[in-house]
Amino acid sequence: MIDLYYWPTPNGKKITILLEECAMPYEVKVCNIGKGDQFTDEFLDICPNNRMPAMVDHAPADGGPPLPLFESGAMMMYIAEKAGRFWPQELRGKYAVAQWVMWQMANQGPKSGECGHFRRLGDSQGDQSYAVNRFTDEVNRLYGVLDQRLYEARYLAGDEYTIADMIAYPWCALAEAHGQDVSGFVHFKRWWDELSARPAVQRGMAVGSDLSLDLENMSEEEKAALRKLLYNQRARPLRQRP
Repeated sequence: MIDLYYWPTPNGKKITILLEECAMPYEVKVCNIGKGDQFTDEFLDICPNNRMPAMVDHAPADGGPPLPLFESGAMMMYIAEKAGRFWPQELRGKYAVAQWVMWQMANQGPKSGECGHFRRLGDSQGDQSYAVNRFTDEVNRLYGVLDQRLYEARYLAGDEYTIADMIAYPWCALAEAHGQDVSGFVHFKRWWDELSARPAVQRGMAVGSDLSLDLENMSEEEKAALRKLLYNQRARPLRQRP
């Protein structure tokens, strides 16, 4: 059984899609980032970077003690390798997948996250137009990268559906919120429609649909407290071990 520390963000949904595709048993441990669950000692013992998702596999393949993991890319590689699915292990296939997983972790995820951050801020923290334009354009460039690749191949890593596709998919669900008109990316759209029709993708995306941060009904004071919790974090005090 895998304990999945989760909140319904794109990074969390990557993992639930894969677990659903693999039909691998898991239990969601709610990590409410709006309440600061990611800063508890229990969570930091698993994920020192205080970012969800994280997981603990209570039945690792080596038969040893429970294995904690953080960082969604590493988690997906681990789950796929354990299941023997969605990540070919022969040399060329393995690295065809790995390079797109790294592309997502280093480019699509961070740039999309920054785009969403500055677009949500509006003018509440001063003029954000440069940041909004920069990251909106960068996200658009990344959709172009996807479209070019999906013109060349059915899936990101080639002819097979893999964790490379699953890891990129959830961030694309926020295209409109990120100021993107994706109608012109016809090869991306073909891929998006195909993945969206997969039952396991639908189930994975739906996990935690009853969990949310209701920003529309928050007072300005509550929004300010949330920004203080989530934004402009600095190094935390050293955690002393017994």
